[in-house]
Amino acid sequence: MDLSVVVPAHDSEALIERTIQKLAARLADRQAEIIVVENGSLDDTFQVCQRIASAWPEGPVSLSVLQSPRGMGNALRVGARFSRGATVLLTADDLPFGFDDLDAADRLAASQGGQMPAIIIGSKARPESEVERGVTRGVLGAGFGLLRRLILRTRVGDSQGTFLVDGELLRRIAPQLLERGFLFTTELVYVAERMGLRPTEVPVRLQPDHRDHPSRVSVSDIASMAIGLIRIRRRHGSRPSRKGPGS
Repeated sequence: MDLSVVVPAHDSEALIERTIQKLAARLADRQAEIIVVENGSLDDTFQVCQRIASAWPEGPVSLSVLQSPRGMGNALRVGARFSRGATVLLTADDLPFGFDDLDAADRLAASQGGQMPAIIIGSKARPESEVERGVTRGVLGAGFGLLRRLILRTRVGDSQGTFLVDGELLRRIAPQLLERGFLFTTELVYVAERMGLRPTEVPVRLQPDHRDHPSRVSVSDIASMAIGLIRIRRRHGSRPSRKGPGS
């Protein structure tokens, strides 16, 4: 399996079918799997996904529908552990950057003889990225970034983007990633950096339809995120690990 795409789906009834169709079209020329993980929806997201899966055609792209407790982190962890791909894409139910992340990864692989970095982040922090998100989102993002640098001292500019991760690496460390919500990928970055890995950040363009979506993070979440960052540091230690990437 070349690629696994993990899509958390929470109250995604209105858009998940279109997302799955877009992914199937983009991945049609490679051996790939789409893994949708419904997590605690109050609408018919799971039923819609089951309907799509029941009529899914045979071909190079497979579709699996799983469930997890509510929370993006719970969904990503379940999807990561179920995945089979050499590379795993962790994305969102509305494909916020289209396929800029996959395109950038393909270019990196082509320039490096087919080899890709262990972790690639579709990063809003790259200067070339086009991510007009409004004042509120900008302030929240800057506040979270400051907290992350102060508490975890991570070097990446954006730990909340989309992620392309070496599949073997992700499946090995997924059981250590215990955050249930938005901090899952931040914990992934922290663990990876402690292993001596440095994620590669690539520029992305925020899709026009995503800009209209209200932020799922509020000002009140900043305090809980600070507590979560401290929890991550205590869970994995505050000093760099001496273990190498292959340990």
